[in-house]
Amino acid sequence: MDVFEAVAEPHRRVLLDLLVERERPAGELVASLPALTQPAVSRHLRILREVGLVEVRPDGQRRIYSLRAERLIEIDSWLSRYRRYWHDHLAALEQHLAERNDR
Repeated sequence: MDVFEAVAEPHRRVLLDLLVERERPAGELVASLPALTQPAVSRHLRILREVGLVEVRPDGQRRIYSLRAERLIEIDSWLSRYRRYWHDHLAALEQHLAERNDR
């Protein structure tokens, strides 16, 4: 599995969103996804770890997960080709709104 496949799954994106704020223990991540079982969350965390998006360190009996955001560079590089598209559309919207306000 690659980074793109890993972030394609919505529950894994939720986990990444939580980890972008701060590192968290596994139990807290499991609690943040009440619709999933603990083994399901562990599976998602394992996938994120295997593709290098998160790392884990032991802390006594707990496992602490943290984000490795540098792995998102691959996605950012791919998206860079499309930024011009959004920039052009947002510029056109800004111009349209300005013209409407001038009326």
